[in-house]
Amino acid sequence: MSDTASSRLVQLRFLERVQQRDLARTQRWIAEEERREAERQRGAQARPPEPDWLLERGLNRHAPPLYVHVGDCYNAGKRATGISRDAALRALAEGVEACTHCRPDTALGYVEG
Repeated sequence: MSDTASSRLVQLRFLERVQQRDLARTQRWIAEEERREAERQRGAQARPPEPDWLLERGLNRHAPPLYVHVGDCYNAGKRATGISRDAALRALAEGVEACTHCRPDTALGYVEG
């Protein structure tokens, strides 16, 4: 075997090792991404359903409620918590204001009085 053929074979074997290492790294990346995606899907399935109605509270926990919202209202603040339909109707009857954006009073069929 000539020197050039031997040298070319050594180079090709080196290239093969580099490519195998790159393939193994890519396969690890794929496995990690599949694990992350499965975790995201499990989290989405385990997430509780969005509430139908929200009650937005004031700045501290002793402050009276400010607004009643429909569950998916874009204007609900961070201090809004999920409540039942009955609780939403009761809050409106007790004088808590209905959000002017999502109109929970209309959605609930609430008529003042």
